[in-house]
Amino acid sequence: MKSISQVITSRETLPRTARNESRTRRADFPILSNRPDLHYLDSAATSQKPTVVLDAIRQYYENDNANPHRGAYDLSARATQRYLEARERVADFLGVIDSSTLIFTRGTTEALNLVATAWGRTCLKKGDEIVITGMEHHANFVPWQQLALLVGAKLRICDLTADGRIDLDRLKKLLTAKTKVVAFSHVSNALGTINPVAEIVAMVEKHAPNAITVCDGAQSAPHMRVRIEELGVDFFAFSGHKMLGPMGIGGLVGRRPLLEKMPPYQMGGDMIEFVGDERTTWNVLPHKFEAGTPNVADAVGLAAACDYLEGIGMDGPSDLTQRSGVVSFTVEGIHPHDLSTVLDQEGVCIRAGHHCAQPLMRRLNVPATARASVYVYNDQSDVDALIRGIERAQQMFR
Repeated sequence: MKSISQVITSRETLPRTARNESRTRRADFPILSNRPDLHYLDSAATSQKPTVVLDAIRQYYENDNANPHRGAYDLSARATQRYLEARERVADFLGVIDSSTLIFTRGTTEALNLVATAWGRTCLKKGDEIVITGMEHHANFVPWQQLALLVGAKLRICDLTADGRIDLDRLKKLLTAKTKVVAFSHVSNALGTINPVAEIVAMVEKHAPNAITVCDGAQSAPHMRVRIEELGVDFFAFSGHKMLGPMGIGGLVGRRPLLEKMPPYQMGGDMIEFVGDERTTWNVLPHKFEAGTPNVADAVGLAAACDYLEGIGMDGPSDLTQRSGVVSFTVEGIHPHDLSTVLDQEGVCIRAGHHCAQPLMRRLNVPATARASVYVYNDQSDVDALIRGIERAQQMFR
């Protein structure tokens, strides 16, 4: 967790060229270009949407909207093609070779619940062990906790080092032949810590060869070049709305052998092959896990977001001591909720609370923190406004 002095110092972390580019990019985002007094520093919760994404969604509805996979007419065929192209584009953005192993979901939360439900309830049994970390978002904590309670497995939590990283030595000791799941975030939503995914996967393969690895990529996919094949995880979950895409779309990427063995997550139209009176057979990937009418428009919008991000470049953090664009902090004598209220009066949007990471807050021995998170449209003026707002709050609560 950063101190207030470190927050102030962060004003100097952006190169001058990056600051100028950020000002130019701000014009691509209507909600920001129409509000020059708005300083949006809550992108870890959800990002703003560029015009190209909004246009892609609108153009789909105006020109290609129909129910895909079901109609024999031209408009339905076009909708089907747009959905297919969106899947291939997002898969390519994430370095996924087999696009059929990308399952569209409502976001990271649903993707992680899909694994815990479809894989966990059929593959875990009493006495098995699930390993998670103490920095997990509730979406990668509670499903495993509840699954362990349901089947009689044991939930083991790997604690963190003093500087907010996964304690790899401790993790190694937790891995045994009983370990069947190791779930962890690529980037912490509360601390900004970037975890060494490939190193963790290699450790699991060596010390817990029967375990699957599940990676929460909600905070990494928006900020760095993700190549899932190189990371080596069995499952990778992500959200579109954190990477300039619309809300209500995201995905799960899984290894084909695992996905093919898993039962469907939901039942309904399009995920079936044949429905008999007594038995039903399932459709092929990815359709087996996408019951009902798919969210085509938002998939198209997410594909447009991938185009926009790649146009900027996805090289990610260069030398930020392995931290992403998230700064969590506290100000002595001011509750984070009060601080957020004062900042809002200054046009500064930050998050205050436990950030859906209550187990982490307990480990940090704090009830809540303030969190500022930046993205491609932020520049020095946003950080300056944050600092002014903090100083004003300190004067008010002195």
